[in-house]
Amino acid sequence: MWMRSSPPFSTPVTRHRSRLAALLDRDGTIIVDRDYTNNPDDVRLLPGAAAAIRRLASAGYPAIVITNQSGIARGKVSLEQYRLVRQRLDELLRAEGAELLDTFTCPHHPEITGPCACRKPDVALYERAASTHELDLARCFFAGDKARDITPGLSFGADTVLVQSSNTKPVDLECAEGSGVAIVASLTEAVERFLGGAP
Repeated sequence: MWMRSSPPFSTPVTRHRSRLAALLDRDGTIIVDRDYTNNPDDVRLLPGAAAAIRRLASAGYPAIVITNQSGIARGKVSLEQYRLVRQRLDELLRAEGAELLDTFTCPHHPEITGPCACRKPDVALYERAASTHELDLARCFFAGDKARDITPGLSFGADTVLVQSSNTKPVDLECAEGSGVAIVASLTEAVERFLGGAP
């Protein structure tokens, strides 16, 4: 079982940008990673994240979140808590003029629910997003703070950036460095690099 949730993104915008998107990790990339966030009051946007998402959308790359949420399998986050956290993220983004096109979530953990194809770095969620929104994944933008976020982008031959966070481990940095992936300090910097200084 994979999970998907979509905010009320207008149909004309979705159609206009249906083949391109920014495929982003959530925790440590868009919001502060608190390990199994289950309280909407704990959701905090990282500095500049909303503006970066807004800029991506303006350039024709609406943001789609692809996220592992093993806290659901572990019993640390209920489905209702997950929904409320997601709702709070949407509210915070909208308050700054930004929004997500869609979210695809893996709620599994291999030691608890067994292996699955949707847990990053596997690509089932990306392929589901591509099927849903008619994306050309090779022309999309991928960003996240772990090796599991950049490996899919590399497999599709897409522009990919590692956004270093407090939870980025040495093995994640080694993966990026060994693959020639740029390492940046924020989503803002990642977007600036990707768009090449375009306004």
